[in-house]
Amino acid sequence: MTTSEHIANDVAGESEEHGERQALELADRIRMVAAQDPELAQELVDQLIVALDKATGGTFREHLDGPTRSVADRALVGTGNQAGTGISSPRNG
Repeated sequence: MTTSEHIANDVAGESEEHGERQALELADRIRMVAAQDPELAQELVDQLIVALDKATGGTFREHLDGPTRSVADRALVGTGNQAGTGISSPRNG
């Protein structure tokens, strides 16, 4: 392996680790919100699922299985991508 290939692998590894750290931080923040306001946390998760589905060209749920796919199906109803119960209605308050 050449020096440039080693560097490219190191950069890719660092980028992947950074992405994993960001995902863990996001999950921690959602847990903190859920402890205070479960409905708001669910709305945020639903919005995140819809945004991820849009960013992946409508294929996000294909990468999921079991209960996780069911959550995505519920969040994606009304977006034209999957059946379910839909994103929670906006909160009054």
